[in-house]
Amino acid sequence: MAKQRKAVALISGGLDSLLAVRVMQEQGIYVEGINFFTGFCVEGHTHAIRNKNRNKPKRNNALWCAEQLGIKLHILDIIEEYKQVLFNPRYGYGANLNPCLDCKIFMVTKAKEWMESHDFDFIITGEVVGQRPMSQRKDTMPVVQRDSGVTDRLLRPLCARNLPETLPEREGWVKREELHDFSGRTRKPQMALAKKFGFEDYAQPAGGCCFLTDKQYSVKLTDLWKSRGAREYELDDIMLLKVGRHIRPAPNFKLIVAREEGEGKFLQGYKRQYPTLRVTSHGGPLTLIDGEFSTDDLQLAARIVARYSQGRMEPEVEMEYIDTSGHVQPLKVVPLGPTDVKPEWML
Repeated sequence: MAKQRKAVALISGGLDSLLAVRVMQEQGIYVEGINFFTGFCVEGHTHAIRNKNRNKPKRNNALWCAEQLGIKLHILDIIEEYKQVLFNPRYGYGANLNPCLDCKIFMVTKAKEWMESHDFDFIITGEVVGQRPMSQRKDTMPVVQRDSGVTDRLLRPLCARNLPETLPEREGWVKREELHDFSGRTRKPQMALAKKFGFEDYAQPAGGCCFLTDKQYSVKLTDLWKSRGAREYELDDIMLLKVGRHIRPAPNFKLIVAREEGEGKFLQGYKRQYPTLRVTSHGGPLTLIDGEFSTDDLQLAARIVARYSQGRMEPEVEMEYIDTSGHVQPLKVVPLGPTDVKPEWML
């Protein structure tokens, strides 16, 4: 009997990787998935703590895709290794702090290591020629194969017929004529294929979960590095960049101001790591203070927080400053006026 061939799939949780796996399953290929945890692609994290889009299902889309496909999913923590990809991308950044081509090379390299150690035959991805401006161009796709060392054991089922034959095709493990020739940024062919396969509920086909592609998030991350004088971060740092208003009224400190109750509850979990401000006379946001600050800085911070409270129009607002040991200091401040919060403070 012919040996059943095994492929490892890079699963992002989006429609493309979902379809790529199903195309392989239709050809009798055994598939398991890999999802890489960098800390920057926690889709559903902010959704889980905010009221916005509260009716949207709260789920990890990569795990959900694996369940729909009936495959095993291996989630690999690459937080520490990924730092060097972000800090020193050989091929540079995209529009923001997204090192997309270096990221793809790194992940395919890690998938190759996994493939070899688990006796799998090849790798599949949901990539489509022309869909992404950096990593999914016809001239950069071979770069991924070359620099990762995977060469022709990387198969892209959704656009394979636009690319040279790979080893799985030449060896007859998969039929090239049953692969696809999708190209460009349109997602209509993918949506039609999803309908054919019976997939009705899937992650939005456009965009992605990576916060590094987001301009506002990249500004906050750049500010974090500048304030610390070095390109460094821990997981808590990059999680906090996704939550609240980030306001830097001075180079030495910034405020993280909750925008709603869910964010306030999340920030409460950091009260032993950061000093906090809590409005007591009116409804108001819990706020973390990140950095070193003087007594005058604390007064300014309190006035800013008062501006975001329900007492913003009152002559005085009462609040508490709580340090990381739990010591409480009462404060009374005059809220800043609507024009006193300077636009350049907002990150």
